[in-house]
Amino acid sequence: MLKLFRRVSLTQWILIGMATGVLLGFLFPVGNGGFEATSLKPLSTIFLRMIKSIIVPIIFSTLVIGIAGHGDDMKRVGRLALKSLIYFELVTTVALFIGLGAVNLVKPGVGVQLQAPATTGAELAAKGHDLTLGSFLEHLVPQSFAEAAVHNEVLQIVFWSVLFAVALSQVRGRPKELMIGFCEALAEIMFKFTAIIMRFAPIGIGAAIGVTVSHSGLGVLVNLGKLILTLYGALVVFILCVLLPIALAARVPIRKFLQAVRQPALIAFSTTSSEAALPRAMQAMEGIGVPRRIVAFVMPTGYSFNLDGTTLYLALASIFVAQAAGHPLTFWHQLTMMLTLMITSKGVAAVPRASLVILSGTLATFGLPLEGVAVILGVDELMDMARTTVNLVGNCLATVVMARWEGEFDPNAPVIPPEESPRQLGVEQEPGVGRIPDHRPIAGDMDPASAD
Repeated sequence: MLKLFRRVSLTQWILIGMATGVLLGFLFPVGNGGFEATSLKPLSTIFLRMIKSIIVPIIFSTLVIGIAGHGDDMKRVGRLALKSLIYFELVTTVALFIGLGAVNLVKPGVGVQLQAPATTGAELAAKGHDLTLGSFLEHLVPQSFAEAAVHNEVLQIVFWSVLFAVALSQVRGRPKELMIGFCEALAEIMFKFTAIIMRFAPIGIGAAIGVTVSHSGLGVLVNLGKLILTLYGALVVFILCVLLPIALAARVPIRKFLQAVRQPALIAFSTTSSEAALPRAMQAMEGIGVPRRIVAFVMPTGYSFNLDGTTLYLALASIFVAQAAGHPLTFWHQLTMMLTLMITSKGVAAVPRASLVILSGTLATFGLPLEGVAVILGVDELMDMARTTVNLVGNCLATVVMARWEGEFDPNAPVIPPEESPRQLGVEQEPGVGRIPDHRPIAGDMDPASAD
């Protein structure tokens, strides 16, 4: 029996955990008078907290290695940043207009009654009004790295780490070697730490799914099923008509990419947390041939600027509320709203329920009823699963596209899941500076004896 369990891969255990969670949530819903599946929430919270605890050291160490380990070539870093931001802006703009087209075509808000209280929407709108360009720029720069680390402010951590790496690249001799050696050791240890945490993933993910099903039930799916199906359909269109053509144009090995991204996507879908899937996604992209320096920069930055699923959802949800309120918007009003969402949706990934905050602020700006937010809130977790997954897949694809654009993608790299077997690392770095010897395993690999 023990040998049989060991043959089951981590991905299969996650699927088993998800199925078990759905069953528990259905059998023990909220208000059944006995055990409720919502009691499992501490298990999912523990898993998410463990994952979040390693995000800061992973981002810091990999960014420092990726930038400072390449010597003084800061033009290379700047070029990557510019290309990434251009790509992010183009793709998210297309996502906005796909969402806009889907909601105008299907009209899921027509016939929906807005009878829920507007209290929640008003509170979120108050936060949304603070999301200006000035506040975003201020939020970008941390007043304390420790404070940014405590609150897992990914964009602030990236900003500070990039400046630290640039400063380190200008240092010579032993201090530089010591710091890069420290970051290499930290990165390897934290990815090993990730592999340990992932053994708890099936339990944490199963608990998260159980809580969602127990709380939402099937009735809410019937009431707002049209909105959910519209979102899922629009996301499928976005994947097939935008992400897939981009992947083909960039000559991304589709089968290899899907094989690498399946496990992080399952984590993102089941936990509705991009942060929970970040460490495994970074490992997976390195595993298919994307250089560490590109993964370390593009992936965390994309979590603030390349939220494809979230931007599509915002376009759809805002017009849905207008339809439900019987408040038709002209094409120019809708276009203005899209431009507003395009600006306000950047850099707020760390805000709790960021999409609802942005949506509420936008609705208040255009005079639309905030009761719509309270209605959407009932099925937000179910929609959040899909948009979070698309966010993750879009960011993973962005790392491969940037690697192709930079001419550094290795299409012949074998896909070896980090939790199943080790592989060797060859980092393109300045000779003698921050070089990880080829006999050392890549961060995140596990010993064969501990493989799933």
